Amino acid sequence: MTRKSCLRPFVLLSLLALAGCASQIPPPAPPAIPAPAPPELFFSQSGTASFYGAAHEGKTTASGEKFDPNAFTAAHPTLAFGTVVRVTNLSNGKMVKVAINDRGPVTKGRIIDLSSAAARVLGMEDSGIAKVRLEAFQADQQAAEN
Repeated sequence: MTRKSCLRPFVLLSLLALAGCASQIPPPAPPAIPAPAPPELFFSQSGTASFYGAAHEGKTTASGEKFDPNAFTAAHPTLAFGTVVRVTNLSNGKMVKVAINDRGPVTKGRIIDLSSAAARVLGMEDSGIAKVRLEAFQADQQAAEN
């Protein structure tokens, strides 16, 4: 037997052994679950917020409600009463949701007056004002209606 003829069975057996060790094709991945749609933003504004508190307690707001400094409410010049707004303090990232129930602010250059409770959550009670971003989302309005 020649050397070539001796190697052929060895090579053939080696290839068969390697083929048996080859990994199988993995099964197809399950279909991807689509990401939820981002919330529908219908209002956004940035500027300076201030707050009003105990001195106004019990006074009638522009919407007819009595002002409660412990409720999560706010005054805005144009948003409809009952609109739920997410207010984010841009210096610390803290966020609170408030319902618009009054008109204001009366101080020029401010975009919203918050209740004391909302100001406390945002960490702006000591300074009295903060740079904020207001955002109103359709989902927040629907949740408030239920």
